[in-house]
Amino acid sequence: MVNYGLKNRVALITGANNPQGIGATTAYAFAREGAKVALVYKKVLRYYDETKTDKNGTDRYYQANAGNANVVGSRLKEMNADYMIIESDISNEDTVKEIYSAVLERYGRIDILVNNAADGDMDGIDTIEKITQKVIDDTFAVNVRGSMMMTRQFINHRGDYGRIINLSTDASQVFAGQITYGASKATLEALTRSIALEVAKYGITVNCVAPGPTQTGWIDDDLEKAVVPIIPMGELIQPQDVAETILFLASEQARMITGQVIKVSGGHAL
Repeated sequence: MVNYGLKNRVALITGANNPQGIGATTAYAFAREGAKVALVYKKVLRYYDETKTDKNGTDRYYQANAGNANVVGSRLKEMNADYMIIESDISNEDTVKEIYSAVLERYGRIDILVNNAADGDMDGIDTIEKITQKVIDDTFAVNVRGSMMMTRQFINHRGDYGRIINLSTDASQVFAGQITYGASKATLEALTRSIALEVAKYGITVNCVAPGPTQTGWIDDDLEKAVVPIIPMGELIQPQDVAETILFLASEQARMITGQVIKVSGGHAL
C-alpha cells in the first residue's frame, strides 16, 4: 500500500452530494487515508421521474444532485471519518468566505482544495445557435468564478502544506454541443497553469484532472453502448479512477508536479 502522507490533513471538496459522483468518491478516498474532509454541496433542482431512478440515467443523476449529502455523510460515518458537510453556493463571494470560516473554525487549517463543483446546461441549448446569456452566466459563475474564489481563499489562508486540484473534462478544448461548459473548463485549465506559477513560491501545487466519460449515475445503457466504442481502453471511467488520481496529486509524492492537466479518460479525447 502507498502511504500518501495524508493522515490528519484537511481536504475541502466541492460538489459532493451525489453518492456516485467524483466529489463523494474523492471524499471516501481521502477518508480512507486518514484525512479530515469538509464537503460543500448545493442542491441543483431539475425535473426527474421518481420511477426511473432505480437505474443509471438522467433521472437518477438529477435526483442525486437535487438532494442533500446525507447518503455521503452516512458512508463517511461508517468509515469513522472526521468530516463536516456544508450546504452553500460557491458562486457567491460572501458564502465562499463563510465556507472557509466554518472549516477553519472546525479544523484550524485547510491543506487541500478540490474544485469539483460544476454547472452546465442539461437541456440541449449549449450550442452557438441556441445559447442564452443565462446559461453562459450560470455556467461560468460556478465553474470559473466559484473555483477562483475558492482558490483565492485557500491561498489567503494557506498553511505549511498546499495542494489545489481542479476538475475539468477531457474534451474541454473541443466540445461541440456543450460549448459553454467546455469553454468554462478550458478556462479552468488555463487558470490552473497561471495560478500554479503565481503560488509556487508558497510551495503550493495546482493541478487539474480531466476525466473522460465517467459513470456518475447519468450514463444509461444506451449511452454507454454509444460511448464505450470511442474509449480506446474499452470501458467507462469510474469515479474511483478519478479519485485515486486526485489523491496522488494531493500527496507528498506529487510535491514537484504543478501546472499540469492530467486526463483520466482511457485514451478518449487525446
